Amino acid sequence: MENPAIERPASGSRTKFIVGGLLIVAAVVYLVISSTQASAQYFMTITELQAKGASLGERELRLSGAVLGDSIQYDSQNLRLTFTIADIPADNAEIEAQGGLAAVLHAAVQDPTRPTLVVVYDGVMPDLLKNEAQAIVTGKMGADGVFYAKELLLKCPTKYEEAVPEQAGK
Repeated sequence: MENPAIERPASGSRTKFIVGGLLIVAAVVYLVISSTQASAQYFMTITELQAKGASLGERELRLSGAVLGDSIQYDSQNLRLTFTIADIPADNAEIEAQGGLAAVLHAAVQDPTRPTLVVVYDGVMPDLLKNEAQAIVTGKMGADGVFYAKELLLKCPTKYEEAVPEQAGK
């Protein structure tokens, strides 16, 4: 005859094991979700950013645009870089339909009606920062309408000169 006292701890420990396992799984899911939301960056165009405006709050954003060469100002004493970027499409298919990245960057810089955004970046001025370069900036929108970038990436415009030879001499 089996002893009932021996069977109870087995079923009780199984329940404790299941409850403990569920708590661990719930904790892991919570940590993954909370860390993803905290570090999420929204990639958008300048047009989308201007349309959403204040509804974005203090979110960290990633934007891409064509650098307007005449707007580049660098304060070497304070390592503060200020420049303006013009709106370009975010969709690669649309960029290809418009003749490729070099053509899109050139058109963005030449179009005075295109939405633009002033960017401020504290750091060393990159050598690749020039007219018609593609700037990818990560940071936050200020209440003053200026985008304060903590990260600045540039796509080398010379890589795309072969795609549109008439731009190479400019």
